[in-house]
This record gives sequence, structure tokens and C-alpha cells, in this order.
Amino acid sequence: MIVMGTNKLQVIAYYLPQFYEIEFNNKYWGKGYTEWTTTAKAKPLFKGHYQPHVPADLGFYNLLMPEAREAQAQMAKEYGVDGFCYWHYWFGHGKTIMEKPFNAVLESGKPDFPFCLCWANHSWHNPATKERILEQNYYGDDDHVVHFMSLLPAFKDRRYILYDNKPIFAIFEPESIPDINSFITLWNRLAKENGFEGIYFIGLSQTPNEYRLIENTNLEAINTIRLKDFLLYHNKYIDYFRYKVGMLHKYSYASALKYFVTEADSNERNIPTIISGWDHSPRAGKNSLILTDYTPKAFEKHLKKVFEVVSQKQNKLCFIKAWNEWGEGNHLEPDLKYGLAFLETLKKVKSEYTC
Repeated sequence: MIVMGTNKLQVIAYYLPQFYEIEFNNKYWGKGYTEWTTTAKAKPLFKGHYQPHVPADLGFYNLLMPEAREAQAQMAKEYGVDGFCYWHYWFGHGKTIMEKPFNAVLESGKPDFPFCLCWANHSWHNPATKERILEQNYYGDDDHVVHFMSLLPAFKDRRYILYDNKPIFAIFEPESIPDINSFITLWNRLAKENGFEGIYFIGLSQTPNEYRLIENTNLEAINTIRLKDFLLYHNKYIDYFRYKVGMLHKYSYASALKYFVTEADSNERNIPTIISGWDHSPRAGKNSLILTDYTPKAFEKHLKKVFEVVSQKQNKLCFIKAWNEWGEGNHLEPDLKYGLAFLETLKKVKSEYTC
């Protein structure tokens, strides 16, 4: 088993599985659609806008190919990523989607690289039209039990990341689960019945309001994702209004990054997030938030701030958003513009904070 909770700095990267054909996407978006479709068709929306992002070393991979998954893991390990957190989908009554890459990782035993799961428990919407195209549902304790048992083989896998003998399990929208504390109690009981000390539940918080909604729950930890916090302070009222009504606006990554981690992240319960960039325009077009000029130099400054906070804590875990969210301009995987520079920066800075 992979054990967190030591004195060593640990970095886990969120991992998107949507790089292969699935029936749902073929029906809704057209035959052959994958995340690469969205990524490759992106266009610049203003002078100097960096789009499209084109993959370099790993190419336009298909995640059904074992060699693609192996290459990702080897690259991540070489440059200081300690594990992947795969997005996991469970819409209720056994309905899943995009499960094949992770199932292949589990069944094959390869790559030999640590992992955990994050339940992406949100409905899917067309980012351009706001139409709901796939609904998240909750059907009570019986369904929660079935959900847990479906994941038990993963929790018991020797590569699964544990914290104090508890499988790490993140939840994208913990506030959306009816009676979240009851759900946590149920899964903790099931985990103990199967040889663990419980589940190390991590709730994701992307706004101050979301944090307030979950801070008094029984979650073990909260992954603070402060990507949009700067909107509350930078020309506060005008900019936040523009964002809420879906108007295109852009800011420099350098001006936003000072809000990505705060003194509150010194709290042992808070797990900060490393943000590798953001440009949602491939998915949302003009209804986007775009961070410009996210260079390796600016990324280095951000990493040092995160690691400085984390290195002073007992809980030295942090997340990277993300390994391969290409449709959001949010990836560590190398592209044609910067190559391996972001990964090399991660490796360099992490080594400075690792004993």
C-alpha cells in the first residue's frame, strides 16, 4: 500500500479519463469525439491568446492503449508527481461513464504508480448552452453501499493511496450529497468491516461559500481550490459580475496566483492546490475565464508559495489541478510551446523542499 501522512511532501495530480471514444459522447457530440476534439479545434479569441494547446511528447494519446497510460505514469514519476487522482463517475444505480481507463489500470496491475479516486459527483452541462445532458442522482443508503462495494477492489489494490490506513477518497461536490455526514458514517463502517481504519474523505472547495458549506461536516480534509478567489478582490464587483453572467474576461496568471494559496491553508485540515494554468475557452468559447501568460517562471513562484506553506505542516499533501485537463488549459503534460518546462520546474522546486 502507498501511505501518506509521513514527513515527506506529497503531490497528487487530478487525472481526466476522457481521451477515448465513449457511446455517450458519440451520440451527443458526434462520432469519434474525445477531449482532443475540443482541444484541437480551439481558436484564439484575442491578440496574443495562446490557443490551441497541442500535445508534444505524449501526443494525441488514446487511454485505452496501455502504452499511453504507462508513458504518462513514467513521466509523472520522473518529474515529481507522487500519484494520480482519477476522476470517478457514479450517477446512481450503477450508472458510470469513462470508467474504462481506470478499470484497465486496476485489472492489469499497470502502470505501477500510486493512485486514488475523486468522485466527480456533478451533473454534466453543455458549457455553451448550459443544457443539462447527464444528471447526478442520489438514491440513498442502498445505493451508497453498492457504490462502496464497486470500489472495494480499488481500495484494496496495493497501489491505492492511504492516509493513516484510510483510502483517500475525494468528493467534487460534497455539499450536494444529501446528509453528507450520514454518508461518511456509512462508508467508514463499511471500510472498517473490510480491514481499514475508515475512509480519508477529502471534500473539494472551489469558492469561499462552498468552504463554509462543508467546513463543519465530518470530512477529514478540504482541498481548497482557489482558482477563482481573485475575482472577489480584483476589481471586485465588476469582475465578479462579468464572470457570473458568463462574459469573456482575462487576467494574467501572475496577478491571480497570489490568491491561489492563503494563510488559511496552514490549517492541517486544508489541502492546498497547485494550479498549472487556466483557459476554459476550448470548452466554453467566449463564456470563459482565461488566465494569460502562465509561464514556467510564474509557475515556479506559485510552487514555492504552496510548498512553503505545506512544508510547515504535518499534513504535507497537496493536489495539482491538473495532469491532463487539456480542454481547460490546465495540464502538466508537455505541449509544443513549453515542452517539459513546467514538469522540470515542478521537479526542481519540489527537490528544494524535500528532505
